[in-house]
Amino acid sequence: MTIAVTGAGGHLGRLVVEALLRDGVTGVIAVVRDPRKVADLAARGVEIRQADYGDAAALDRALAGVDRVLLISGSEMGARIAQHTNVIRAAERAGVSLLAYTSIPKALENPLLLAQEHRGTEEVLANSTVPHAILRNSWYWENYTGGLAHVVETGVLPGAAGSGRVAGAARADYADAAAKVLTTEGHAGRVYELGGDERLTHAEIAAQISRAAGKEVRYQDLSQADYQAGLRAAGIPDGYAEVLADADYRIRTGILDVDSGDLQKLLGRPSTPAVEVFRAALAE
Repeated sequence: MTIAVTGAGGHLGRLVVEALLRDGVTGVIAVVRDPRKVADLAARGVEIRQADYGDAAALDRALAGVDRVLLISGSEMGARIAQHTNVIRAAERAGVSLLAYTSIPKALENPLLLAQEHRGTEEVLANSTVPHAILRNSWYWENYTGGLAHVVETGVLPGAAGSGRVAGAARADYADAAAKVLTTEGHAGRVYELGGDERLTHAEIAAQISRAAGKEVRYQDLSQADYQAGLRAAGIPDGYAEVLADADYRIRTGILDVDSGDLQKLLGRPSTPAVEVFRAALAE
C-alpha cells in the first residue's frame, strides 16, 4: 500500500510521516514544495515527490499510483479552496481509494473566519467521487507555544476567549490519529470530531503553563479588538491578526470544546497533557 502525505515538510505532515514509519509502512510518499526540507526523510526510505497545491499537473504526477492520501490543509488564506480542489481532482484521476482531509471542528456550522475554507473544501469533497474521511482537528496545544517564552517572562497569557473551553491535544496526537485512518479500514464516509481529553479555559491553560515553567502565569482576557491590536503590535500581519483574534473570541461559543471521544478511540490512549507540550517547548 502506498500512502502520500501532502504538506509533508510542515509540522503536522512530518509527524504523520514519522507515525507511518513507526507503523512499518514502507510505501510512504512525502509530497512537498521544497524537497530540501525533507532530505532526512528521503535518507530513511521515504519517496519524495515535488508538487505545489496550485500546480495540477505536478499533483497528478505526485499522486500517480497512490492508494491513500492525506490532504493537509494549506496555509494560504483565500486560496485554499481552489488549492484543495486541485488535490481532490488529482486524487480522483489517480483512482485513490481514500483521501483524508484535515478540517476544523463542526466545520459546517463553525463561525470562525478560519473555518470558511474548510467548509468549502468539505463541500467539494462531498461532491467528489473520491472516497474520503474528514479529520476535524481541534486546537493544537502548540498553538500556545509560539510566544511561550515571552508569556512566561511577562507572566501574562493574553487572549479574548473568556471562559470558553478548548479541547486541545498535541500536534503529534492528531498526526497519530491521521496515520491510524490511513493504515486501517472502515474510514470512508466518516467524519471525526477530534479533541483532546483536557477541555481547558484560557485561565486553565495559563495554569498549565505555570506548572511547566515553575512561575506564575495569569490569563488576561481582552476584547477582540484589543487582542487583535496586541497581535498587530507584536508584528503579526493585519489579516492574520484578524483571523487569530476572531478565532480566540469565538472560543467563547464552545465551538472548540469537542467531547466526541473520536481522537481517543483512534489513538487507543488518552491525549497528551498540555503541561507536557509546554514543558517540551520551554526546554527547547
